Amino acid sequence: MKVLIIGLGSIALKHIKALQELYPSVVIYALRRKGEPSKEIKGVIEVFDISEIKVDTLSFILISNPTAVHYETIKEVMVYKKPLFIEKPLFETLSNEANDLVMEIERQGIPTYVACNLRFLESIAKIRELLVGKRVNEVNVYCGSYLPDWRPNIDFRKVYSANKEMGGGVHIDLIHELDYVYWLFGAPIHTQSFFSNKSSLDITAYDYANYLWEYDDFSVSVVLNYYRRDSKRTLEILTDEGTYLVDLLKNNISYNDELVFQSSQLSLETYTAQMQFFVEEILNKQTKFNTFVEGYKVLKLCLQE
Repeated sequence: MKVLIIGLGSIALKHIKALQELYPSVVIYALRRKGEPSKEIKGVIEVFDISEIKVDTLSFILISNPTAVHYETIKEVMVYKKPLFIEKPLFETLSNEANDLVMEIERQGIPTYVACNLRFLESIAKIRELLVGKRVNEVNVYCGSYLPDWRPNIDFRKVYSANKEMGGGVHIDLIHELDYVYWLFGAPIHTQSFFSNKSSLDITAYDYANYLWEYDDFSVSVVLNYYRRDSKRTLEILTDEGTYLVDLLKNNISYNDELVFQSSQLSLETYTAQMQFFVEEILNKQTKFNTFVEGYKVLKLCLQE
């Protein structure tokens, strides 16, 4: 198997680690910009022009460069008609051009996948099973953490997350929460959202986001922030019979305050599970799962103001 990766940041390294663990003989090319210093990653061949490799031998192309250049990158590589694995979010903004690009890729039948590794967190997968046949009355999602702790030894104010002009913001960074709600419950019939950046972080990007999604029989509240010192990531589901609480950081589920599911799976291992699913199901069996079309729908829900 041969893979081309475009963008070689921290997320790309997680995908590389997953590929090399699962498929030791994989050949990985990394497309770099001319003038960039070499990162010398074991098992990764750096190239500075796509003409340096035989594109027709690639199994897929993985796009993990900055979100702001996803549109142009996808537009450039779609001509090769290779399966595309793209790191979330799909784009930084909504536009007719982006929508047309998604539809054109779908029309051409190019296999696509938008990364959503939280769908592979075992507690999230388990709650999906536990909710079958249950009457849901209310859902509350919360994800709060401290942005300066995300990338130690780096000035957090200089990274894209903190800068609106670079396409950053807690709403887009934590689109995973919206994605798994969409996966669990489908598309809402009505949405409201509120964004602000009034915290002491003093950044230009939104550091707080609040969504209210309405369904036929219940509502979902989603609260996201960048300024919580003691990280918390939970999913609370109130049913007729009782309350489920999924702690994503501990990867466990409680029901009416009693622990009913515990996983030893680490967060990093979701990337391995995701990559295995992508190769075995999407590439080999042509299963459709979080395609560009679906990923764009979630992006619309994320960016609506």
